Amino acid sequence: MKHSLIIFLLFIGIATAQNKKYNAENISITPLVDGTLLIPENNEKQVLAIIIGDSGPVDRNGNQQMMVNNSLKLLAEGLYQNNIASFRYDKRIVKQMKSRALTEKNIQFDDFIDDAIAIIQYFKKDNRFSEIHIIGHGQGSLVGMVAAQKGVASFISIAGAGQELDDLIVAQLEQQSPGLVESARNSFDELRANGAAYNYSPGLASIFRKELQPFIYTWMQYNPNTEIKKLDIPVLIINGEKDIQVQVSEAELLKKAQPDAEYEIIPNMNHIFKEIEGNDLENSKSYNIYNLPVIPKLISVISDFVKK
Repeated sequence: MKHSLIIFLLFIGIATAQNKKYNAENISITPLVDGTLLIPENNEKQVLAIIIGDSGPVDRNGNQQMMVNNSLKLLAEGLYQNNIASFRYDKRIVKQMKSRALTEKNIQFDDFIDDAIAIIQYFKKDNRFSEIHIIGHGQGSLVGMVAAQKGVASFISIAGAGQELDDLIVAQLEQQSPGLVESARNSFDELRANGAAYNYSPGLASIFRKELQPFIYTWMQYNPNTEIKKLDIPVLIINGEKDIQVQVSEAELLKKAQPDAEYEIIPNMNHIFKEIEGNDLENSKSYNIYNLPVIPKLISVISDFVKK
């Protein structure tokens, strides 16, 4: 699969899915951030989970163009059935792409953090909620880790990396393309030191192309191993046993950095929360099955943690 798992579907299109049987509100947080609030109907203050999506132009449902699996939508609906409200949102690049206002070289990792913080601040003013929890998936784990430092009740990482981005990519190259490891390591070191890299192998162009380097550089400034240590709130670290994008070893690194965290490796769960009994082909196909349920264990683990 070459480097497709390194920065998975970083910049492609989007798709959406809706379900009207839930009590839903569409909310604009900022001019670039729109999302859906699912709020169970009762008269008491509720806990709210803010769900932060993975890398790429992921919409509020967890979908991208030609990849409709509704992972985040189904997660939110599962929490709703457990009487937990949730807010999930389109990443800002979704709206920028729709309006043809996206300039790749201007994307900054910090923008995603700022968006998450804006959402936290928005719902802190909403008297319907007694507390706010952050759920970060994939890249959203690191985004949520930093945003959660602004004051929330708990943080949940699903398939979050435990290494800095450059170390993670080099580790993946060691498995997929060992011949590119030295060039990648040298190029990342050059990028970190100078803000730009020029002497990379042509086989690494998808990672080090000029327009993408500013985004990669800003992403590299955050180390999940460091950021998770800054959290003095309850933390839950989750990974799927069948995740072909983020290995269980990444969750182990996060757990080592935050020993007090709860830790759950879910058997047969893949990166998009689906249950996989078979091989990698079944795993890959699941990324485009819109009605394949989220594995129930994920819902129960998160619900139990949030309600403690």
